Amino acid sequence: MKVLVTGAAGFIGFHLTKRLLNDGYQVHGIDNLSDYYDVNLKYARLEKLKHDRDFSFQRLDLANRDGILQLFRDHQFNYIVNLAAQAGVRYSLTNPHAYIDSNIAGFVNLLEGCRNSNIQHLIFASSSSVYGANTKIPFSVGDSVDHPISLYAATKKSNELLAHSYSHLYGIPTTGLRFFTVYGAWGRPDMAYFKFVKAIVEDKPIEVYNFGKMQRDFTFIDDIIEGVVRVMTKIPTANTDPALNSKAAYKLYNIGNNNPVELLHFIEVIEQLLNRSAIKTFLPMQPGDVPLTYADVDDLMQDVGFKPETSLEEGLFQFVQWYCEYYGVPHQNNLSIVDNKVLI
Repeated sequence: MKVLVTGAAGFIGFHLTKRLLNDGYQVHGIDNLSDYYDVNLKYARLEKLKHDRDFSFQRLDLANRDGILQLFRDHQFNYIVNLAAQAGVRYSLTNPHAYIDSNIAGFVNLLEGCRNSNIQHLIFASSSSVYGANTKIPFSVGDSVDHPISLYAATKKSNELLAHSYSHLYGIPTTGLRFFTVYGAWGRPDMAYFKFVKAIVEDKPIEVYNFGKMQRDFTFIDDIIEGVVRVMTKIPTANTDPALNSKAAYKLYNIGNNNPVELLHFIEVIEQLLNRSAIKTFLPMQPGDVPLTYADVDDLMQDVGFKPETSLEEGLFQFVQWYCEYYGVPHQNNLSIVDNKVLI
């Protein structure tokens, strides 16, 4: 079985590729290695993968129409997992064209490749951001998501619409995954948890938006990967999702921890793990941000028998351990987690 993983040098793509290789799949990874964040981290991830004989990689941008066309000529994939995208809500305010090129034009190029190939299943990353300022909680895939409040969210909603149309027109079995605030080892430096740890160990202030009155459904990377792997072989058929009122072989799932956490508690756990106090700068809500995310994962549990359950304490413990080792930061080696509490 051969899997195409787009964004293979990215945070989620790296972890998924590693898991698929361990499970015995052949993986072909592509990534444009953009400089949106530290490219050296992307190369370090690839270094961890390149020695596996079942892994191949090429530098390729989804927006490269001819390159994607040639990719599908050169390979026959059983599964495609699209994780390549221009990420970030705030970055979209100043760099809108990067999102249109990668998340819209690039995604259409991928769909065209699928249309002309005999793939078994296309899985693509969506985002909890599509829910916008939804006040109905928890967020369900049957909720209306017609009012995105950031360009990033609009492109992710567009992906869902484009994927559905191709699934309907060409019979491509397709599943979209709405990820909720993913964190963990080898994570993205632009994410809040990464910035918090970096600033705290460097005795620099951290920016706390909405004056700390935020809640996020933080989801540990291992739980995200488990969900993706289980969904990958759960191939949808026509009429499998009555909530979407669709006859296409198309499905949507939330993958979230189903447990919103207050931002100030999140910071407090990091402080305990580092045995240092954060210097907090409280700021108002930023454009495009939402005060709360909260995933309804009943469908995921029902269809694939899995729901994320890694505690925040355990997940952050693993991230802090990785961060300190990767960046050579002195840290406590005798930390442990008991009953979801940090022991030093």
